[in-house]
Amino acid sequence: MAAADSTPRPETVLVTGSSGHLGRALMLSLPSYGYTPIGIDIKPSSTATFIGSFGDASLLQNLFSPSWLRAQSAISSSSHPNIEPISHIIHCATLHKPHIESHTKAQFVQTNIADTLTLLEAAAATTTTTFNSDSDSNSETTTTIKSFTYISTTSTFGRSLSPLSSSVPGAPLKPAAHITEQTPCLPKNIYGLTKSSAEDLCYLISSQSSLPVIVLKTSRFFPEEDDDADRRNMLGDENLKLCELAYRRVDIADIVSACIASMRAQTRTDNNTRINFGKYIISGPSPFLDLPPEDWEKLNTSSSSGPDGANGAGASEKVFAEVAERLCPGISGVMMKQKGWKWLSRVDRVYDSRLAMEEIARGGLGWKPEWTFQRALERIKRGEEWRSKLTGEVGKLGYHDRVWGVYTTE
Repeated sequence: MAAADSTPRPETVLVTGSSGHLGRALMLSLPSYGYTPIGIDIKPSSTATFIGSFGDASLLQNLFSPSWLRAQSAISSSSHPNIEPISHIIHCATLHKPHIESHTKAQFVQTNIADTLTLLEAAAATTTTTFNSDSDSNSETTTTIKSFTYISTTSTFGRSLSPLSSSVPGAPLKPAAHITEQTPCLPKNIYGLTKSSAEDLCYLISSQSSLPVIVLKTSRFFPEEDDDADRRNMLGDENLKLCELAYRRVDIADIVSACIASMRAQTRTDNNTRINFGKYIISGPSPFLDLPPEDWEKLNTSSSSGPDGANGAGASEKVFAEVAERLCPGISGVMMKQKGWKWLSRVDRVYDSRLAMEEIARGGLGWKPEWTFQRALERIKRGEEWRSKLTGEVGKLGYHDRVWGVYTTE
């Protein structure tokens, strides 16, 4: 008799919000990391395996049942007919800031808090089962969800993000805010409030159960234009996004790799280094973190009356240019002369993602972002696309089915 194949099958990852930007990126990328993704979303798409809400307890019960899962045509007709039970959850689905103008506060509370609680409790309840194929009795053994990664946002920091420079002559200047995981969360809208509350729920459920949870507080990665007209008109969309990568943006491919690092950190066999709960800022590594204190003041100083220094040259532009030139000699000439781009004349906050990049033994995720500001400058200098290929594959998906400002598919 031929020996049974002992090669382990890929672990299955449930991706909520799989029709959105990050959800789609994960669905496209997870197979290359050795995982089998299953996507759920209320919006049909090529990356939504099942249509439904992550707050639907009945749907979750079915998804966590291997027998039900394997019986579904969306699974059985795929290349993984013997799919493994769901072992990991990456919770991307949410109402975002662009939904503030189209959804009520009650809808935000229901989706971002109540439905997230439903998903957390279902994951914590030892809900997946596997059949013992080595036994003739069809006995079952239970397995738990091995990891839960919650995708949050730096918007939870709210009013901590933007210290305004004083306009009073002679008054002390206020440096750009240095944002770390310890920065107080002072939400200024219902989006930030509900995401911050969901983070607290993640901690509560994790502390009351054996479910490990890691919260990833991601900075900007959306491909759409900025929703602020002043920022849209400031530098041009691509120029602005490049500048943001130095202090408040991250490439979507690097968020995917952070999710992989999160799953691995929660499933390490060494109890001393396995993370049961943690929060990490996920943003492109900022070269501004090495600046002296006086330059932090210059970053937040502008001669412009606009909210981000849109109409005037300020000290921030000089700091920006000096940092960029140090990282990539000759880039200023390429930026200014060839592309007609310029640097921001005010930087109000700088996200510090160094904790996530620390080794796991030192409390980090071992995250290694590739699409950094320095790499972007080097690629621009060589005439190459500075964003990841995945950014283009995901594309601009919009947030609404009809026109609601700049965030739309129409």
